[in-house]
Amino acid sequence: MSEMKKKLHTGELYLPGDKEILKEQVVYQDRLYDYNLTKPSESEKRMKMLTELLGDCGEGVYIEAPFFANFGGHHCHFGKMVYANYNLTCVDDSHIYVGDYTMIGPNVTIVTAAHPILPELREQLYQYNMPVHIGRNCWIGAGAIILPGISIGDHTVIGAGSIVTTDIPANVVAVGNPCRVMREINEHDKEYYYKDRKIH
Repeated sequence: MSEMKKKLHTGELYLPGDKEILKEQVVYQDRLYDYNLTKPSESEKRMKMLTELLGDCGEGVYIEAPFFANFGGHHCHFGKMVYANYNLTCVDDSHIYVGDYTMIGPNVTIVTAAHPILPELREQLYQYNMPVHIGRNCWIGAGAIILPGISIGDHTVIGAGSIVTTDIPANVVAVGNPCRVMREINEHDKEYYYKDRKIH
């Protein structure tokens, strides 16, 4: 294994253009390309392909095509019954963990890769990767962006369009840019599912 490939998951600076990394990466990207060419009616075929694409694929995982991922989803670990809407982008140069029953809205981006602030290092094309952890039974709203190294606790809702730059605890609603906790999930949520609409 090359020295650069060893650094994919350590948080150290490395060069992503390493030949060994690129050789492996293109294999996973080709598989993802094939997945994105499947028809909506081919649900069984898609499920089989997902089990081969993803690092871990729990029962009932469903990802709408198109799905985009730097490593073809190979570093994505999805628990059971995870649903992702159209245009999920996973910059999965390192690991992305998504807990059971989590729902991901359309046009969400989850990023593990980053570049150093120092211009001289960026000019040399250095990169580093930090894993992302999303808890169980979360709802990530449409167009949200989750940055490298972030953890989101169980049952939390991330509002549409939010940019998550710091860790978010469990059992809260968090929104904005940068994303901040707005409130805890509470008794009102046990009675109303949307504004004045009651849960029957």
